Amino acid sequence: MIKSLNKEECQLILSQNYIGHLAYIYQNKPFVVPITYFYSDNRIICYSGDGHKISAMRQHDKVALEVAEITSITNWRSVAAHGQFIELERSSAKAMLHEFSLGVKDVIMRKELRDLDFISEFSAKIDSDDIPTIFIINIEEFTGKIRHD
Repeated sequence: MIKSLNKEECQLILSQNYIGHLAYIYQNKPFVVPITYFYSDNRIICYSGDGHKISAMRQHDKVALEVAEITSITNWRSVAAHGQFIELERSSAKAMLHEFSLGVKDVIMRKELRDLDFISEFSAKIDSDDIPTIFIINIEEFTGKIRHD
């Protein structure tokens, strides 16, 4: 049986995961790429080096993030969060990168029951002037489905 998820159920799935598929438009073509994210306060925090997806989202700021938890063909949950790409700069970017790194580490510790020592990598980026492009997706709409036996 497949049923729709409500907003709270969609938010729960987003908050319990950290890898999703980012969808964006470039030259009138859809692209979907995997990305690490952190969900907080009705927004998705991400980072990326300058390149194709950042250039594309600067031109067309409507994007989506899909997150799926798939156990089997008859047991899965999936959420799509649609929203607006907003690039952050300077101190707000550094603060958001810090929130991202702490948040992702917490999700991994809870979900996978293991600790990761990557905070120092992000701390080094936060303290340098050469930080990646930090952006948020302000969520405008959620859609979600669940199927279970």
